[in-house]
Amino acid sequence: MRKDISGWNTRLTDEMVERYTREGGWKNATLAESAIERAKRHRGRVDVEEGHRKSGFFELLATAKRLADALAKMGLKPGDVISFQLPNWTETMSINLAACLGGYICNPIVPIYRDAEVHFILRDARSKVLFIPESFRNFDYIAMARRLRPQLPDLIDVVVLRGAEHEYRAFDEMLACGAETYNTAIPDANSVKLLLYTSGTTGNPKGVLHSHNTLMAELAAVVGYWNVSQDDVILMPSPVTHITGYLYGLELGFVTGAKVVLMERWDAGEAVDLVQQHGVTLSIGATPFLAELVTETERRQVTLPSMRLFGCGGAPVAPELIRRANTLLPNCVVSRIFGSSEAPTVTLGVNSRDEQDFGAATDGRIVNHEVRIIEAATGAPLPEGAEGEIVTRGPEVMLGYTDWAETLKAFDSDGYFHTGDSGYRSHGDFITISGRIKDLIIRGGENLSPKDIEDALHLHPAVRDVAVVGMPHDRLGETPCAFVELMTGHSLDLAEVTRFLESARIARQKFPEKVVIVDELPRTASGKIRKQILRSQAKEIFAGGE
Repeated sequence: MRKDISGWNTRLTDEMVERYTREGGWKNATLAESAIERAKRHRGRVDVEEGHRKSGFFELLATAKRLADALAKMGLKPGDVISFQLPNWTETMSINLAACLGGYICNPIVPIYRDAEVHFILRDARSKVLFIPESFRNFDYIAMARRLRPQLPDLIDVVVLRGAEHEYRAFDEMLACGAETYNTAIPDANSVKLLLYTSGTTGNPKGVLHSHNTLMAELAAVVGYWNVSQDDVILMPSPVTHITGYLYGLELGFVTGAKVVLMERWDAGEAVDLVQQHGVTLSIGATPFLAELVTETERRQVTLPSMRLFGCGGAPVAPELIRRANTLLPNCVVSRIFGSSEAPTVTLGVNSRDEQDFGAATDGRIVNHEVRIIEAATGAPLPEGAEGEIVTRGPEVMLGYTDWAETLKAFDSDGYFHTGDSGYRSHGDFITISGRIKDLIIRGGENLSPKDIEDALHLHPAVRDVAVVGMPHDRLGETPCAFVELMTGHSLDLAEVTRFLESARIARQKFPEKVVIVDELPRTASGKIRKQILRSQAKEIFAGGE
């Protein structure tokens, strides 16, 4: 164990540092160094496009330097956390880079989160500065900040992007306080760089800690396996507040010189237009993105010849979807990939159309990881083809959680991270995911904690007990379904559940799309709810169109 400059404990040891450095997994380099070098080579070039906005790496670095200087003048020290809850806007690239230049920890927060989730994250992270839009998708972020700020003693300032005049500081005003001549010592590559919260089965999100080295190791694996270069054009529809959008939207361009096209919000028609307009070569996204992109190309009768690679993950991916995509996009390698915030890409699909059957039938080839399939109850390793829990270790696996007790639970004595997913190994180095040990609902690539929803609904006067499980959904993969035991003499329907959860100010994506009233929830002898039975019932409800 090693205590980071931020104050959080990490699982780093001298032995781990020596091993991954010696093996070349950790090169002790940072994004800041890549960006500085890239800016020198790309001066005058358009490297990032977002709608009508065009930017170059040189320009983004200059903005990042001003921002890093402004943050230092506010009193921030290396190891302090800066948070942003923003869409896929160009400014996020400079905010992330400024954090790297100043040795600060970057904490992206998904824009769908509301008071309950944002309050927990900012308090747990001890965030010093929060960057928000004035509004996005008809939600007033300034009003939320106004409600939350009195409860956040560590928060120094709130900075608003692309908004009108208000009580909080504007982003441009903050930049005016900083100097482009800002210089700092490059931070220790083993220090914490990214704090990303991921939903767990126990309710509150868990804070995932990554270092400069773990993230650069992941990017190096992607670059090598997918042959990413400055000739590529990356379309990024995944939120930059997710590990996918963060790595490949905010960082991969600086590392490789590839052009980045950001999408503020997903629209399949716009995505096809952008691919054709920019000659997009690769993209990574959740299942709904690929499904709708394929449907749109089929409707238009276009083949998007510039596309050479699409990695699909984050939610269950049907083999038929991958095969259909490979047929309709004849120059593209489309495959399933598997990873998480804690271990970003355990597999990277396939990198050749010669292996497209593996890309459809499995969740991809293991790259940059040591993977074991174990018996969940005993931890005993299982042979190829046997189904068990997937555990992994490697240079890109997180340094731990902000809660050290959660870190200890997540890793075994050999340093393997327990993914909570079940699956099996085949053909030597391919993995197929068969289910989840963790009780998560994956809605369109978003990890939703059932306990968050259950805890909120338990406060409703009509609810005696409730269990929330994932119900299949044609477009999103899964959505929440609530099974409810009622108090005597009470009634409840979907409209009332929706109204109640709106008043609780939790993310709308967590709202159940189906409420099932039951006399009694199925339980084990010890009283635990048997959610597997409820999942089966939810599948039957979906299949029956109820």
